[in-house]
Amino acid sequence: MTALLEIDLDAIAANWRALDAMHAGQTAGVVKADAYGLGATHVAPKLLAIGCRHFFTAHLSEALTIRVLLPGAMLAVLNGILSGEAAEFSARNIVPVCGALHELAVWRAEARRRGEVLPVILHVDTGMARLGFSGPDLARLGEDATLLEGMRVDYVMTHLACADAPEDPMNARQAAAFAAAARQFPGAKTSFANSSGMFLAPEFGSDLARPGAALYGIDPSSGGGCKNPMRGVVRLSAPILQIHEVAPGETVGYGGDWTARRPSRIATLGVGYADGFHRSLGNRATAYFDATPVPLVGRVSMDLTTFDITDLRGLQPGDRLTLIDERHGPDQLAREAGTNGYEILTSLGRRYQRRYSGA
Repeated sequence: MTALLEIDLDAIAANWRALDAMHAGQTAGVVKADAYGLGATHVAPKLLAIGCRHFFTAHLSEALTIRVLLPGAMLAVLNGILSGEAAEFSARNIVPVCGALHELAVWRAEARRRGEVLPVILHVDTGMARLGFSGPDLARLGEDATLLEGMRVDYVMTHLACADAPEDPMNARQAAAFAAAARQFPGAKTSFANSSGMFLAPEFGSDLARPGAALYGIDPSSGGGCKNPMRGVVRLSAPILQIHEVAPGETVGYGGDWTARRPSRIATLGVGYADGFHRSLGNRATAYFDATPVPLVGRVSMDLTTFDITDLRGLQPGDRLTLIDERHGPDQLAREAGTNGYEILTSLGRRYQRRYSGA
């Protein structure tokens, strides 16, 4: 009896359509990290079928996995290009997002080898200090046209650091810095907003938005007091393996972290931190049976968790508890775990039985 992870591709499609409708430019689909843990080989074709024509992964290996599934679509790699990868990029029509002079040198040599003009996306660092051109290197790009020989700059992009906090002054600083940088490349289109950035002011619009987490039901406002505008897309449930009668004063699980204060019925589920159900959820998480909340008691172990079902007398082994759904989504589970919804989704394990709807 395994846990079941249900993934609603129609809900993902509805989220993309909603985001696309609110954006004046085009809207990409970010399918990195295996589409945030939900299966890029299922998600990417669904997005293509409803009109998405621009896709981003983090690594070349991710792009190679889905390239054949996206005929005619732009497919770009956010983490750039390494020495030795250029031939695969060009042969498979994958666009590198370059944010350093040494990356441009790799791509420039490949253009020279092929005798072709190759597309490139330039990543400008406007405050994240992770990837992207900044300072002297950005100035050099504006001054020395030979650095871009053999390349066609399709987009100039940056990445917002604080878009989930609309009042943070860093948003305005990044917008100003990006506008100045983009002026150096007058023939190129721009790509600016991530999921949260799409909910900021109009000046954060661009030719190509790059939503990721919002496609998969994560709240783009980071739970900032507003109702999540995105539809939930996953449901995780697991059957009860065993039920134990625990007397007052007896403990449950490793370390005896939970002690029964009354005669209790404890249900064991076959889900643990090896499945991405975080160890930090011990004594904090909530499951549901129908509309009734069921508290997790004791520690989360590698393969098992224990829940107090004392107030649900009718439950038997084989009955299922729901761990994630529309009511108790990744963001809610993340708050219990002390993390964010991104980590919840991308941690989802490979031992779950996966069922896709809307394919």
